[in-house]
Amino acid sequence: MNIGYLMNTYPMSSTTFVRREIQALERLGHTVHRLAIRPHGIALVDPGDIAEASRTEHILALGARKLIPSALGWMIRRPAQSFKALRLAQQCGARGASGAPGTGGRLRHLIYLIEAAHVARRSQALRLTHIHAHFGTNATTVAMLSHMLDGPPYSFTVHGPEEFDAPLAMSLGTKIERAAFTAAISSFGRSQLCRWTTPDHWPRIAVVQCGIEPWRFAPPAPLPQGGPHLIAIGRLSEQKGFALLVEAMARVAASLPDLHLTLVGDGPLRPSLERQIAAANLQSRITLAGWQTEAGVRTALNAATALILPSFAEGLPVVVMETMASGRPVIATSIAGIPELVTPETGWLVAAGDPEALAGAMIALANTPRDRLKSMGQSARTRAIARHNIDTEAAKLAALIAGAHK
Repeated sequence: MNIGYLMNTYPMSSTTFVRREIQALERLGHTVHRLAIRPHGIALVDPGDIAEASRTEHILALGARKLIPSALGWMIRRPAQSFKALRLAQQCGARGASGAPGTGGRLRHLIYLIEAAHVARRSQALRLTHIHAHFGTNATTVAMLSHMLDGPPYSFTVHGPEEFDAPLAMSLGTKIERAAFTAAISSFGRSQLCRWTTPDHWPRIAVVQCGIEPWRFAPPAPLPQGGPHLIAIGRLSEQKGFALLVEAMARVAASLPDLHLTLVGDGPLRPSLERQIAAANLQSRITLAGWQTEAGVRTALNAATALILPSFAEGLPVVVMETMASGRPVIATSIAGIPELVTPETGWLVAAGDPEALAGAMIALANTPRDRLKSMGQSARTRAIARHNIDTEAAKLAALIAGAHK
């Protein structure tokens, strides 16, 4: 098959899972053309991202003087389709006027329509038979409008939590109903999508999970001595709940004198977290390691006893499956798709928003014998690799695309 992948911003460090999926489809013998609305505004560091950037066609890089004539020339020859696409764009823009991330008002949707017409033109030139988008935000809007303008059928993967925060503003139901199929990354995610469309569309909502490349995960490193040594990985933003984690660390600091936390990631909340850590006198107990490459994350995981994830909102975090594949147990909040992966044999699930529950899980970890922790890590590795092999998941996606064209 000749497939187009459409993203808003690609590549970037947070879309490694998309890169893995694309490369898995290519290993299956399919041709994949990368299309993105815009490149990442920050210089890429990871070699894999740098390589992907050279293979990605960025629509806005054309500039208005080339993009607008390309789009209008395509639309003028399709007046009926263009009128219907314009009307739908304005309907979606009216719903998105609230300004929720990934939505935009009527003017923004006129821009999406221009982008969509160009994508339809490029799809014809590249002989694309299908377009798959990731996230139910503006990239999927462009894919939907492109299909109305004689572009190929489209599908999209919903991750959450952003789509679940503003399903009406994102016209999520409309996108599901017009798509060849919709993929959710967990059963929980699928259940949320079913809320926004009628039961006759439910059979076209499938679960295709994000995946890992098992061959990149060497046999687990030995557990570190002492500790416990915890690691938290993620963007320093509100939904990750790291301020709650600092509070939980303060609660157990006296009873667990050897406990240490390394927080890998960066983001807008770093200054406030630094102040919170200083106020709790935890500078020697919490290390803010900043953003790390994939290799750096693996090194940090190997030096940790367990991952701790205090999130308030998630989809199904790739970092959880990567940690488990590295042979480490997980402490995580029992939200979204996380309970589908983390079980009592592989870690601890706690109530979201409860620092006392997080503190209790840290104490439970510290009191767990080393042999039991090793066994939990092995169970975690087995479960993650069995459930999240990217080649298996990409084959599911390819079958759904092929089935949509029968």
